[in-house]
Amino acid sequence: MSGRTNGIEPLLAIVGPTASGKSDVAVEVARTLEAEIVSVDSATVYRGMDVGTAKPTREQRAAVPHHLLDVAEPSEPFTVARYQQLAREAIDDVRGRGRRVLLVGGSGLYLRAVADDLAFPPTDPSVRSSLEREVVTVGGRGLHRRLQELDPVAAGRIEPDNVRRTVRALEVAEITGRPFSSFAEAWDRYPNGRLRAAAVSISRPVLAERIERRVRAQVEAGFLDEVRALVERGLSGWLTASQVIGYAELARHLHGELDLQDAIARTCKRTRALARRQLAWFRRDPRIRWFETPAAGAPARAAEMTEHLRG
Repeated sequence: MSGRTNGIEPLLAIVGPTASGKSDVAVEVARTLEAEIVSVDSATVYRGMDVGTAKPTREQRAAVPHHLLDVAEPSEPFTVARYQQLAREAIDDVRGRGRRVLLVGGSGLYLRAVADDLAFPPTDPSVRSSLEREVVTVGGRGLHRRLQELDPVAAGRIEPDNVRRTVRALEVAEITGRPFSSFAEAWDRYPNGRLRAAAVSISRPVLAERIERRVRAQVEAGFLDEVRALVERGLSGWLTASQVIGYAELARHLHGELDLQDAIARTCKRTRALARRQLAWFRRDPRIRWFETPAAGAPARAAEMTEHLRG
């Protein structure tokens, strides 16, 4: 089946928390391995969302082919099941041309979906629409409190302000009659032979500093203009893409609900929380080897990662 490693070398991956510098390292590793990069990121799939998602630059994409960027409109729901399907197709295409695949990103959910070929519960547009209308009356946190009563395990894994994932968890429970968290049992198993991964290790104080520096640099590079364009298209509500960190905060600033510095501070805070969750997720996977930045800097780290991924 597409995406599986039976009879094929394990999928290779470079992962790590947001703002850790994995994209730059991945380009160097991919060039050495003669690999093409398949993005493992839940935000860079959207067209027109470039600055705020730290999407790979034109230079990086020119140096190494990248897949699964700009594959969806911000206004359309984009599920992990849809990502899994597109990733399988991309992997088959790359391997069919005799090239290696290098998965790169910070979404542990997307990584496991591809590397371990896991199944996902169904969707029902009518149920989802009903829940989305409910958000308007009770708010995202109100819906999250409802999830806490029905499925405290799932609620504990979902940020209260993440309306998209809250709606999804409640949708699955209503459709299947099972808690959303019950579908995650297979996620506690890490089959050997499917994945060989390297992760960027960085201290939390340094990471926090990098996050703040990057967010402020994004604002200076046109992040606010990018969000303004999306708001003008009507994407400032609960829609999937507008829940991406930073976009919701800057949209609130444009609506006069937050001043710019408060929006930046909230974006940094949510990004730090995201990084903590990413680190916790990846550290549970015993197949991932962590690499500190050596004194020689990123080039030496890229060389060590390349050696590891070559096996």
